[in-house]
Amino acid sequence: MKIIGITGGVGAGKSEILAYIREHYNCQVILADNVAHQVEEPGQKCYNELVALLGADILNLDGTIQKTRMAAKIFADSRLLAKVNELVHPAVKEYILQKIAEKKKEGKLDFLFIEAALLIEDGYEQIVDELWYIYTKLDIRRERLKVSRAYSDEKINQILQGQLSEGEFRKHCKVVIDNSGSLAEAYQQIDEKLGEYLCQK
Repeated sequence: MKIIGITGGVGAGKSEILAYIREHYNCQVILADNVAHQVEEPGQKCYNELVALLGADILNLDGTIQKTRMAAKIFADSRLLAKVNELVHPAVKEYILQKIAEKKKEGKLDFLFIEAALLIEDGYEQIVDELWYIYTKLDIRRERLKVSRAYSDEKINQILQGQLSEGEFRKHCKVVIDNSGSLAEAYQQIDEKLGEYLCQK
């Protein structure tokens, strides 16, 4: 089982790429954002610590964390955001490592893909066999974010400032999938690369 990390800037089209991979290959896709939500649920690893840190006013009536309230608190205070990341990121990584060990033991999958915005920053290079960079030209990414998410130029600029440069992504990633054209062109690049790995088995 080959473990591949998928990363790239906002608006690069990672979701579409992963949907295609999930549908066409014997694989599992782990989305770090989804894992983060899981470890924040009642009874899970980060729940009590997050409530102690952020206060009971972030909770819904059923005891679950109200994500919008939590986001409002942590994005207004960089120290709180850092503390939340210190709690959540290691818990997410631990979950992913457990899942990798489980799937390796089962021995049924050809690939396991991990998608996270901070794969490089959080040291996932030590966990995966290789990293893939989903590259899309900046003007296309901006247009996608305006159309699909109704983001303003100001919001897009703010997000981009917090992300790695194209050069940094390319430096760390073994494979670059260019998603600036049609999805069919991107899918062809994926088929070529994964087909090559399947032939080596």
